[in-house]
Amino acid sequence: MKSTRDKILQTLLRQPRSTINELAEAVGINPISVRHHLSNLQMEGLVDAHEERHGVGRPRLVYVLTEDGMERFPTRYLRLTTRLLTQMKESMSGPMVTKLFSQVAEDLAADYAKQLKGMSMEERLDTVKELLADEGFTVEWEKSDDGYRIHEITCPYYQIGQSHPEVCTVDQTLISRMLAVPANKVQCILEGGAHCTYLVQPK
Repeated sequence: MKSTRDKILQTLLRQPRSTINELAEAVGINPISVRHHLSNLQMEGLVDAHEERHGVGRPRLVYVLTEDGMERFPTRYLRLTTRLLTQMKESMSGPMVTKLFSQVAEDLAADYAKQLKGMSMEERLDTVKELLADEGFTVEWEKSDDGYRIHEITCPYYQIGQSHPEVCTVDQTLISRMLAVPANKVQCILEGGAHCTYLVQPK
């Protein structure tokens, strides 16, 4: 049985830009309870509110799912992505596929090139951590005797990577370009590791 919050999210999926009263009617609870649930969902980053004018008088608040909220629902993106990658690998050579993934990371790193100027290695590591978090990774780094170790605790590419390990080129290249030193993979979740770990050694 679905919880009230799940019903609210499901309603917003079907009826984006709903008001509190519209949600209350759809879910079958009073507006005060809906407001309470919406406040919690907003704090979790799953729902956002916007003002919307509707004739004369004060604008009303309408609610929509955020990108994170949309991700709560099953999609066929993984299936489609896997099919596209399979087709691409059938029509392109291995080196070309790897180069394509690397170029994605190169372009992303180029957007941050100015921001990185003058940064220390550890400041760059913090920036890499934030950038990868925006891409869906959970990343931690630590200083070790042989350099710095970057641990990808969670990876949004994991399921795709099982069939298409070339996708790992993206984060590895991105880390290398952002830190301006090679990132060597010393542990990989696809090979039985607890997570992926890269070792970088400052010049």
